[in-house]
Amino acid sequence: MADGTPHLSLEVYPKIADIGQAAWDGCADCDNPFISYAFLSALEDSGSVGKRTGWHPRYAVLRDTGGAIVAIAPAYAKTNSYGEYVFDHGWAQAYEQAGGAYYPKLQIAVPFSPVPGPRLLCRPGLPAGAMAAALVQLAEELDCSSVHATFCAEAEWQALGDAGWLQRLGTQFHWENDNYKTFDDFLGALSSRKRKVIKRERRDAQEGLSFKALSGTDLTRDVWETFYTFYTSTVDRKWGGAYLTPEFFPLLGERLGNQIVLMIAERNGKPIAGALNLRSRDVLYGRNWGSTEDVPFLHFELCYYKAIDYAIAHGLKRVEAGAQGEHKIQRGYLPQPTYSAHWIKHPGLRRAVAAFLRTERQDMAETMTALAAESPYKKNGETG
Repeated sequence: MADGTPHLSLEVYPKIADIGQAAWDGCADCDNPFISYAFLSALEDSGSVGKRTGWHPRYAVLRDTGGAIVAIAPAYAKTNSYGEYVFDHGWAQAYEQAGGAYYPKLQIAVPFSPVPGPRLLCRPGLPAGAMAAALVQLAEELDCSSVHATFCAEAEWQALGDAGWLQRLGTQFHWENDNYKTFDDFLGALSSRKRKVIKRERRDAQEGLSFKALSGTDLTRDVWETFYTFYTSTVDRKWGGAYLTPEFFPLLGERLGNQIVLMIAERNGKPIAGALNLRSRDVLYGRNWGSTEDVPFLHFELCYYKAIDYAIAHGLKRVEAGAQGEHKIQRGYLPQPTYSAHWIKHPGLRRAVAAFLRTERQDMAETMTALAAESPYKKNGETG
């Protein structure tokens, strides 16, 4: 292979079942649920990835001379740029206006999930550069214009940069648990004005409603059918098309039930809103939400404050509340960097994107500094 490891051979699989759960999770070797066999197979088996959405699985596998799988990457040949949350539509448009074909491209990602985590799933001792070289090889074989590893781990971002890939910075908003014992402990860390705002929002959102968190065997098919109406209500308002099929959520419940935390709001015993979270040992990840009633501040209560409640009660270190949303800062979620890396075949497009990303990285760093200055937490020495 190009990175100097000829003892490794590349194989490509259009079905994750052909790789098998033991081999996949043996390489993933972490408890981030989004890169697990269970999550990715539920996407595939439910028809959420495939021709309908333009995410065509091309899972990359490296084997050693003995035939053992030593590295895997969740790779998809893409015929569009939807469901990625790291936007390259401008790159595609510029390249195609110049007469090039931007699609297909190779996406190394968790479909429809802007959740940071490992993307180059290598067994201990194997350098990430080996998979980087393999992905370039795969892109060449599939006649892809480019490779995009989005929401990758920082160490992977550095390794891919060392391998000559272009580096991109983004930001999300995460809540950190500073050993709080109660929600009031968290509120006590905020300035007085911010505490008052959150208390008012929670009071208004909770009026006339009851709440519960469902996991494991609580996640019945009826529960998922109800949640799907919430999911589609949000999708219809924002995008007009649902990536995830009705079959996805029950499959997810079967395969990751104990790592699911489904927050439900009810009025007189009837569910009116829901927020889907997945959890690892230390992190609660917010994903999809929706409601059938327009209740002031209910989105904040169900997606942000209930997540904090849960994290404190279960001793989790962090809540990652998904993509975008500067409004999260005033609710205790502070900016954190996210990372992606890009290999582009065409020299002209590569130069143009490299110049764009140099400016964008500087702008992003300045933006994150400015956003962090809006923190609602007390400054050193501040009381009240």
